[in-house]
Amino acid sequence: MGLYRTHTCGELRREQVGETVRIAGWIHSVRDHGGVIFIDLRDHYGITQVVIDPECAFYQALERWRVETVVRFDGTVVARTESTINPKLATGEIEVRASDMEILGEAEVIPFQIAKDDGAPEAMRLKYRFLDLRREELHKNIMLRSRVIAEMRRYMTAQGFNEFQTPILTASSPEGARDYLVPSRLHPGKFYALPQAPQQFKQLLMVAGFDRYFQIAPCFRDEDARADRSPGEFYQLDVEMSFVEQDDIFAVIEGLLADVFGKFSEKEFTRPPFPRIPYREAMRRFGSDKPDLRNPLEMIDVSELFRNCEFKAFAGTVAAGGVVRAIRAPQVAGKPRKFFDDMIKFAQENGAKGMAYIIWTGGEEKSPIAKFLSREILDGLKSAGQVEEGDALFFLADQEKLVQKIGGAVIPELGRQLGLIDPNVYKFCWIVDFPMFEEDEETGATVFSHNPFSMPQGGMEALLNKNPLDVLAYQYDIVCNGIELSSGAIRNHRPEIMYKAFEIAGYDRSVVDEKFGGMINAFRLGAPPHGGIAPGVDRMVMLLADEPNIREVIAFPFNQQAQDLMMNAPAEVTPKQLRELHLEVKLPKKQEKAAPESGPGEK
Repeated sequence: MGLYRTHTCGELRREQVGETVRIAGWIHSVRDHGGVIFIDLRDHYGITQVVIDPECAFYQALERWRVETVVRFDGTVVARTESTINPKLATGEIEVRASDMEILGEAEVIPFQIAKDDGAPEAMRLKYRFLDLRREELHKNIMLRSRVIAEMRRYMTAQGFNEFQTPILTASSPEGARDYLVPSRLHPGKFYALPQAPQQFKQLLMVAGFDRYFQIAPCFRDEDARADRSPGEFYQLDVEMSFVEQDDIFAVIEGLLADVFGKFSEKEFTRPPFPRIPYREAMRRFGSDKPDLRNPLEMIDVSELFRNCEFKAFAGTVAAGGVVRAIRAPQVAGKPRKFFDDMIKFAQENGAKGMAYIIWTGGEEKSPIAKFLSREILDGLKSAGQVEEGDALFFLADQEKLVQKIGGAVIPELGRQLGLIDPNVYKFCWIVDFPMFEEDEETGATVFSHNPFSMPQGGMEALLNKNPLDVLAYQYDIVCNGIELSSGAIRNHRPEIMYKAFEIAGYDRSVVDEKFGGMINAFRLGAPPHGGIAPGVDRMVMLLADEPNIREVIAFPFNQQAQDLMMNAPAEVTPKQLRELHLEVKLPKKQEKAAPESGPGEK
């Protein structure tokens, strides 16, 4: 018999009845039934019920036991009576009648309950994350993550990809989010950076001839938290391929997502090939480049119908170069006035001056603006919006970019309010044809729109002969249920095209050589056409686990202020450590005043 166990707490079945066994785990719960004690003993694999009779020599010691104490039991497996079988447990047909026990790790009073959700605040849960991870749902999420990553590795290897590790200490990059910097002890005044992504290294692997690369890659970005983004660090399935076009990358990723979502979820999901929506179309229809296709609502351009109408607010907007967009809300005629008022208020909170609406009910149009509209316009709106009896149209009127922004908030909110979003399906799509350049709203200068290293569609000819704002890039996003899982691109591997693209964006050759010299030099020595993508592991698992917050699928996440409350990070370091790194700390004035009262790591 092993020192700690012969079986796990999820292993025993009716076939083991009569056997003497040894099991070990955490005391999940304790119940006293007329002197007979029933203990649910839990480990990683499951729960087994242990029965302790008053005759047991260790019975009196039970008074000192607390939940979450780690205990070893010896005993005999017995069958439960028909009336006491627990169908919710894999071990529910048996129990272990204890004959001996040993305390392996005594627990003090725990700060929150493990066996049930007692509403502990998130800060408490993060401070005692090792306890929180004992909870069934969170434990399942982390195990799901492990299995998903294992399946990704299996799939990618089967597709001929090789896994390589890229450096964690690297050079700071001028593009993207803020870097996490690491001071060098051996090179005073110089810093490494933690990689925001292995972008340049994976491209250099293609130049080196490895053809198909992947990595479950840690990435580090000093950015603010969101529900679907963890501050500090995250993991992505980093992928790069040589001698490929956009379609080749789509085929690999669609196959991967179909494999993973097919194996780890019972929900319906979009089967390959996934729909492709050009960026500008997505912005026009949904006001977002990450649309939730479960929601049937979208914007319809009705600007021309209002161009010469008597409703001056809309006619004036169109005359000034703006747009009027309508959003059809199905079967809302019976909604109280508060519903419409709340939607208008929501639109205003997101930047709208207001939001008009028309309801088609009882064979007529009900709206404060209907009296300003001719029968021709009203019928045109009904036709354009495919309006049925009981439907309404909400209207947004302003400059196009602002209308897109407001519509991008109103559409999902309206979908939620009307219960139009099916929670039992995953809908994937590609957003393609991103513009290479855009106009800076403050300066009017032409700047890169998204990824400066994407290959422009049309290559050098497009850069030389097209209006820069009309040049599209071979760049794409994969989106699921309104969440961007990844961006990717066919890379610009030709130095002359890269120099020209940066020139259009206002950078001369010296800047490119200084900031990206390693890449340019590599491309000069024979670079294959290549491209890639990097789906976010955390976001994918969040979707599969049906969790609204990404912290629920990460074992040891930061809080929203990028702090690790369990390990007390970030924390102050000693003066000796600072001297070794040739650094001095200069705190903001407010923190300087507070410093004498603050403990380590509080600032």
